[in-house]
Amino acid sequence: MSTLVKICGLSAPKTLLAAIAAGAEMAGFVFFEKSPRHIDLETARTLGLLAQGRIARVALTVNASDAALDEIVDALAPEMLQLHGKESPARVAAVKARFGLPVIKAIGVAASEDIAASKAYEGLADMLLFDAKPAPDASVPGGAGISFDWDLLRNIGAKNWMLSGGLDRENVVEALRRTGAPAVDVSSGVERERGVKDAEKIKAFVEAVRSLS
Repeated sequence: MSTLVKICGLSAPKTLLAAIAAGAEMAGFVFFEKSPRHIDLETARTLGLLAQGRIARVALTVNASDAALDEIVDALAPEMLQLHGKESPARVAAVKARFGLPVIKAIGVAASEDIAASKAYEGLADMLLFDAKPAPDASVPGGAGISFDWDLLRNIGAKNWMLSGGLDRENVVEALRRTGAPAVDVSSGVERERGVKDAEKIKAFVEAVRSLS
């Protein structure tokens, strides 16, 4: 089975179409105002319709309330929800129950203890996303182009998980060889400037991943 690819932080029709043309399986849309990749609900409706039936839509939120999630789900009609904040296992379960959608739970990783802590989400989240742990004073919890020690993911035991954090077309092959990740997520690694995706970089990233198939 080929590695699943998620292009995250898409915010314009052109680069969404580039992700679809490249063969990525998932398109991530950020709903977090502090992020340079944040989109409003009107943009979400436009991009959601463009993506419908062509690529799985993932709504990324950070510690969002039920009311905020209601609006996002109504606008984007996502196939999955990505919880990228400090949501507890109980909150993950509550979101799944409310919306009936698969949930990706992001786990910030800096040490082996973080991998161990992720066990609390197994059986609740449908997929775990391992990302570099942000600095304590960071304004956003991801998308900073920072990687972590991939060797921490050896023998993690989780069946459905995704590797994120500092990936780009130059290092994704090595990352996959070292971790055996069944899925990868990229954001800043396919941008020409912070928050602005590049169609050619999206294509090159997906091609690099597919070179291992």
